[in-house]
Amino acid sequence: MKNLKQCLFLAVSALTLASCSNDDTPAANNVTLAFTNTFNNTTIVLGDATSADATINTSAAGQVHHFSELKYVISNIRLIKDDGTEIPYNINDLDNGATVINQANTASLNYVLSNIPSGTYKQIKFGLGIKTDLNTLDQTRFPNFYAAAGANDTEMMWEWGTGYRFTKIEGFYDTDNKEMSIHTGSTVEGSEGSYTQGVDAYRDITLNLDTNAKVGNTAPKINIKADFNKLLSGASNTITLSTGTGMDDNATPNVHTAVQMVKFVDNLGGNGTSDINGMFSIISVEN
Repeated sequence: MKNLKQCLFLAVSALTLASCSNDDTPAANNVTLAFTNTFNNTTIVLGDATSADATINTSAAGQVHHFSELKYVISNIRLIKDDGTEIPYNINDLDNGATVINQANTASLNYVLSNIPSGTYKQIKFGLGIKTDLNTLDQTRFPNFYAAAGANDTEMMWEWGTGYRFTKIEGFYDTDNKEMSIHTGSTVEGSEGSYTQGVDAYRDITLNLDTNAKVGNTAPKINIKADFNKLLSGASNTITLSTGTGMDDNATPNVHTAVQMVKFVDNLGGNGTSDINGMFSIISVEN
């Protein structure tokens, strides 16, 4: 009888300890996405045409270039657990699930995902740009994102008012510092009131984490590199910049820019088939 009582006591004690252990783990915690924008492994420093501090890059085609402005939109974020379960993060809510990464604004480089369910995560997916069904300038539905994207220091809206810019790069190229202005984003065709989809510039990114992110007692940080060396020297295209209004000119906006834009889009965001990473890679996971 004494042995039976001892066994029962030990069993109850074990259940109590397990219960306490489970109660100590929060149901959810935050995950921070920390973006580092680079040329290869060098963090980008912005500068004007004559800046001595701006980070200079040389493309595979031998063109030197640097940036004075660098912005892009991240949305449609999903975290994948180690069992394959996909946890979407406000994927249909631009106010709470999309952000503008702005190299000139340090605070924007860290985007906090709140209330992520506790668990172990092996992969992250997100969009470079905004998927088609949300890509309208809707001040009523998403007032916060609309305001952030349209702010004077952001200007991530097309002037013709049908959607958002996904990437906005200003800078200079060649030794004589010719202006470079590369804007990407989905386009429309037709006339107002009867627009149809033109170029779909949204790209879905998939990144495997080098170390699983453990959400619960810890709030991990996922460090992500965006390598803008791939703007001109990507997996899909090696691009040579030229200024003008011809079919192959691409350094500044002109009537043929949409045709050339897809090459930049595929370099930065991948082509969706053989390249699903684009310019992005995982630096590390901090648990």
